[in-house]
Amino acid sequence: MSPAARRARIQLHDGRSRGHSSRYDPRLVEGARAAVDRLWPDRPARISELGGGITNKNFKVEVEGGVFVLRMGGAMTELLGIDRAAEYAAGSRAYEVGVGPEVVEFVRSEGWLVARFIDGRPISPEEMRTPGTLARIAAALRRFHDSPAIPGRFDAHAVVEDYRDKAAEHGVAIPSEFEEAHEVSERIRRARGPQMPVPCHNDLLNANFIDDGEIRIVDWEYSGMGDRFFDLANFSVNHEFDVDDDRRLLAAYFGEAREPDLAALRLMRFMSDFREAMWGVLQSGISELDFAFLEYAAKHFARLEATASTPEFIGYLNFSESPSP
Repeated sequence: MSPAARRARIQLHDGRSRGHSSRYDPRLVEGARAAVDRLWPDRPARISELGGGITNKNFKVEVEGGVFVLRMGGAMTELLGIDRAAEYAAGSRAYEVGVGPEVVEFVRSEGWLVARFIDGRPISPEEMRTPGTLARIAAALRRFHDSPAIPGRFDAHAVVEDYRDKAAEHGVAIPSEFEEAHEVSERIRRARGPQMPVPCHNDLLNANFIDDGEIRIVDWEYSGMGDRFFDLANFSVNHEFDVDDDRRLLAAYFGEAREPDLAALRLMRFMSDFREAMWGVLQSGISELDFAFLEYAAKHFARLEATASTPEFIGYLNFSESPSP
């Protein structure tokens, strides 16, 4: 079958419905068609673009034999610490422990990842707070955290420094807020000391959770061995949990909510916002997308500054810096 005839059998539909709104890009469409040609040769396919991607593009592919998500990595994403092979390994592990979709193919040379499509529903931030759902979320995270080691390393304290250096290399002016935030970051690092690394997701946005009867977590591109409290804090701050919500999260995760654990989680919420702020700063210098990255960074700098000035945060930092009895 000729390429022209093959393309005639591929229907492309714009299925964007949530997340980052991007312009229709014919280059991406052609790239998706070419990928489908290689992955499912001589099979009619219906392709729908899925929304939400900034560092990747996702397409729903309906072919004989199943429905899949084709994930195509974006340009220069390695500067953000993204390793597509490590993402593949983490996604495969997530499937093994029952918290992710089945990963069916990885084309290393192209950075393409194919996973089975999950026919489930989103989980609202409000529902995340309910006891039943929170228990299921905590159990899913705990299963992944307690699984064997995966490739890659994620240390939020090192990540913000790396993003600063790379942003400067690409001509981005580093915001004045960085230095004060970095001082707080270093205090948190010293206060908490070395942490035993576990497999972590590190990007627990609401859109990355799907309920198909089980809790499924998607988008493993920032995964790596890291601090479980960063994952818990990242989930917490992305869902605007208050301290009582965090106590319930810890009780669901550990079986009890101990004060040292609560202090660690509340401090690492600061680091989650710091990472997001510096992600936006670096993206402003390397991304071709029409997205207000510096406004995004400013929002997170404002939130982390507000967090660091509260008596609660100062108390948790002082508590963590105090010598153990």
